[in-house]
Amino acid sequence: MLLEDLAHLVLLALAIVMGVLTVEAEELLYAAMSFLGMCVALGILYWLLHAPYVAVFQLAIYAGALVVLFVSVIMLTRRE
Repeated sequence: MLLEDLAHLVLLALAIVMGVLTVEAEELLYAAMSFLGMCVALGILYWLLHAPYVAVFQLAIYAGALVVLFVSVIMLTRRE
């Protein structure tokens, strides 16, 4: 049980740090990549909390589709 609690705390800290980096990033691409890290950490955390349905949708929709959408929009509207 101690190892599982430690994994929860590490993933929670990682998700919080990535969320703060998402908001505070100066470059849009860095913000999108930290958003991806936050979504992956939350997906793994949901899986450890025995919610595999939510975890799969977290990884598929947020980490997959939204990050691809954000990165493609950032690259298409990039200004010099």
